[in-house]
Amino acid sequence: MKTLQIVQPGCIRLTQTPEPFPGPGEIKVKIYYAGFCGSDLNTFRGANAMVSYPRIPGHEIGAVIEALGSDVPDTFQPGQIVTLNPYTNCGKCASCRRGRPNACENNETLGVQRDGAMQEYICIPWQKVIPCGSVPMKYTALIEPMSVGFHAADRGRICKDDVVMVIGCGMVGLGALVSAVQRGATVIAADIDDVKLQLARKLGARYTYNSLKEWEGLPDPDVVIEAVGSVPTYRMAVERVAFTGRIVCIGYAKTDVSLPTSLFVKKELDIMGSRNATPEDFLDVISYLSSGVDADAFISATIAPEDAQEAMEKWNSEPGKVFRILTRCAI
Repeated sequence: MKTLQIVQPGCIRLTQTPEPFPGPGEIKVKIYYAGFCGSDLNTFRGANAMVSYPRIPGHEIGAVIEALGSDVPDTFQPGQIVTLNPYTNCGKCASCRRGRPNACENNETLGVQRDGAMQEYICIPWQKVIPCGSVPMKYTALIEPMSVGFHAADRGRICKDDVVMVIGCGMVGLGALVSAVQRGATVIAADIDDVKLQLARKLGARYTYNSLKEWEGLPDPDVVIEAVGSVPTYRMAVERVAFTGRIVCIGYAKTDVSLPTSLFVKKELDIMGSRNATPEDFLDVISYLSSGVDADAFISATIAPEDAQEAMEKWNSEPGKVFRILTRCAI
């Protein structure tokens, strides 16, 4: 079967691998769409420390059940449209024991620590298969990245009385923004790209802030969600959040960040990380995408596997212009 591999930094190509067959407790799915995300771009750049080469990317997935192994519940049937929970959990570490397997110490994510889904078929334990209800097939690969944003909003305990600033209006940040809007919060969207800010406004942000400009007249946010992972945006989160506010960190900073730690104390801040997503987050996003929303603006391009090298090179040259690139793995 056809498989996309990042064989080394700067090189992604189509290869052939054997077609898998489901073992006990496994479901074989046919991959229709798989999204490239920022971690895949970093793998292509050679900047992802968690990856070894060659690596099959892909953990944002839209698929159809092809076949069932033994011992799979009969709630799953061939022909169902599904997405996949791409994270593993060991069941033994502190996170798993506390009921937070999304932050498993020994997690291996598809396409990162283990081979992903940019291939025609994949077999996976049935517990990681999530039916998509009435989500249109072209949106199914958007569920996982939006779920990461929804999880961050949940970590921030966002409610209707909050002013929430989301720093970074990429795919994950927009997921956090949508969840905050659904919770009734007043949302400030911050980015350096005015096109992304226009989309944020359409999704319900009351205020937009181009962070290359001066901060003028905006309310102090009760919650800040950092969805970029850079020195300036981490500092912005600490400096702009209101006293006794909450900061939720999603973005991985590539270098150490020097922060004004006196503000941690003076403001009595709650600062927390947010990693991956829970099954409940997936279901919340499925509900949102099933409601008739137009999510076409989230999809920057849909490509054939043969065009992946060109698409990744273009994305690498203009990283701020892309929400999601979807690969059409099957027809």
